[in-house]
Amino acid sequence: MESFKLKVLTPVCCFYEDMVTMAEFTTTSGNVGIYKGHIPMTFVIAPGVLNIHKESEVKKAALLSGFAEVLGDQITILAEACEWPEDIDENRAKEAVERAKRRLESKDEDIDLVRAELALKKALVRLGVKDGTY
Repeated sequence: MESFKLKVLTPVCCFYEDMVTMAEFTTTSGNVGIYKGHIPMTFVIAPGVLNIHKESEVKKAALLSGFAEVLGDQITILAEACEWPEDIDENRAKEAVERAKRRLESKDEDIDLVRAELALKKALVRLGVKDGTY
């Protein structure tokens, strides 16, 4: 399989930059898998797992919102956050799940339900990547 460049940038660092054979991630329209030579496109990224294929190896990371630009020989992802499983604080993610669930169950009219649902999804993605269920 032919390789292409994948670059993942976050506000704090260049999270990943290397040649890969395929990249998979979640967009607001569904999951996509990109190979070298894909038609140029842009995507809005939804919280999900970033699967980085390099030859026969697959690395997984929690990818938490952003944008992707796909060109024929490279993908650039501008991510809100991206984390390797070993960097995810499991207790913090579990606490975030509980906080988001409490907000969603609250009868308080000042609660932004869309924001609470997004927080819940991000925390669940982190936990899934951490424990290997994603």
